[in-house]
Amino acid sequence: MKINVFCGVALLAMMMALQGEVPVVEAATCNAVELSPCLAAITMGAPPSQACCDKLKEQEPCLCGYIKDPNLGRFVNSPNAIKVQKSCGIPAPKC
Repeated sequence: MKINVFCGVALLAMMMALQGEVPVVEAATCNAVELSPCLAAITMGAPPSQACCDKLKEQEPCLCGYIKDPNLGRFVNSPNAIKVQKSCGIPAPKC
């Protein structure tokens, strides 16, 4: 019985450790600088370029993290940024 409990605890610990690694891997690919082609569209309301849309699609899984970041949220969640997302065919993130 003690062996089964130990194995269960060890398995649970391993699963939790693996789940903890997933955001680290995802975070490594998140880089707000990659959205620099969208700067004019977000700050001045210019139409987004194809490069902007391509980068926005690459960074789409990161948008919630950017929105929650106090330094980035006001830009990523601004009215112009929302227009850029719509123009690029990116659905609004559900955070």
